[in-house]
Amino acid sequence: MGVALAAMILPLFGCDAAPNLWGKKGDAACPRPQLATVASPQFNAQQQEIRTLRRGAFRGDFFSQLELGRRYEGQRAVDRNLDDPVEAAVWYTMALTNPDGYAQVSAQPRRGSSGDTQGAGRFDHCRAVERRNAYMTLDRLLGRMDSGEQDKVRSRVVYVLSSQGAEGFRTLARIHDDGFGIFGEPSDNREALAARGRPYKPGTPSVINLFPRNDVDAYLYNFLAVQTGDIGAYVMLKDFERSTPERGGFGSFVESKAKRWTPPYEFYPPDAPGSGVPHVDESNWRDEATDVALDRLRELPFVHIAEALTYLRVTPVAVKREEDLYPGDMQTFQQMLGREPTGRLTPIEKVRAIQYAAVNGSPKAQLVLAVMYSEGVGVRRDYARAFYWYSEADKQGSAEAKYAMSTFFSLGMDGVADQNKADAVVYQVGAALSGFKPSAGRLQQVLSQVSRENRQQQRRGEYR
Repeated sequence: MGVALAAMILPLFGCDAAPNLWGKKGDAACPRPQLATVASPQFNAQQQEIRTLRRGAFRGDFFSQLELGRRYEGQRAVDRNLDDPVEAAVWYTMALTNPDGYAQVSAQPRRGSSGDTQGAGRFDHCRAVERRNAYMTLDRLLGRMDSGEQDKVRSRVVYVLSSQGAEGFRTLARIHDDGFGIFGEPSDNREALAARGRPYKPGTPSVINLFPRNDVDAYLYNFLAVQTGDIGAYVMLKDFERSTPERGGFGSFVESKAKRWTPPYEFYPPDAPGSGVPHVDESNWRDEATDVALDRLRELPFVHIAEALTYLRVTPVAVKREEDLYPGDMQTFQQMLGREPTGRLTPIEKVRAIQYAAVNGSPKAQLVLAVMYSEGVGVRRDYARAFYWYSEADKQGSAEAKYAMSTFFSLGMDGVADQNKADAVVYQVGAALSGFKPSAGRLQQVLSQVSRENRQQQRRGEYR
């Protein structure tokens, strides 16, 4: 998307119209697409531009990612209030992982000032300049961070890429695979080779160490890409398995790990630099399952959303009907999310209310979110995430969560590994003692099921 847009405007402006980044004649950045702003009495221009850029960046627009990195660096006077090294590093990293930054799109050679023909077209050349500059800037940013800040960069990048579905998982697989460049480029990519440097003259060491290479993680992310139903991911996984004898033996271990894998965050951390402009989550991987899940949100009693808003101190009391919400309170919540304050919640904003309350420690919201993931209501069905939120609610003494945990263990669910019926009995007893009425009857069912299966196993042993 980003390459197509830039390719349309390049004939009008040309690469040389952009600022010179290296101080060399003829080397310049690609021109940026013009940002469209919409007047809003409650959103200032900077906040509108940042949200527009984040929307494009989450959807994989190369130039939006680069521009966000530059904005969060706070180099320009007007961006000083946005200064946030971690966030700047995130979007420079995202730009470097983006195939739109290195895939050749121009067959026309670029001519130098003396008339000689140079290898790449003008657009390919200016993107190479952009990427080399991003490598150097990212290395400088990472070199000034402690390990905790670098972990934040890494986790946020993993979250954003995982929100892009199969394509994002394939990118994560490549950046962990030493058969590719540092950020998933072809191994002979010029900018990646320059970043690696030579043994006696390292290029950008902080960048190289951001994502350590290892076959297990490369296999894991290839496997997760396949789980989305993507055919290309399946081909890539098989190529990976056949590449070395060792890689082919990771299958069962990685499959077990993938069943428990959840993204680093439930939603993008809403931190904000001194500007107060929040880091909005614009992830929007839409497929049929996502659309169906959002449509099913009407099945969720509204009181759960209202209780989440009350827990977050957005509303003074939980109301039973959506129409009883005060528009001003809804605008407050929407501004917390960095969204246009319309006063009426969209389906994804209702989901965010549950998620925010769950992340902030509400056992009720944790239980509700677990059920939503179990049933595919409001969110795509994801048993690993459901199991996680049942576990969190269980830690806070939720009898319902304890009962649900036992169901996971006793009956088994796709995506939850290490199921153990002995643990199921323990959880059922604990739930019964907590006063959750269905657990007493359910406990008898589990016990009879376990004893029945044991008898069947004994019979099979006698026949042998």
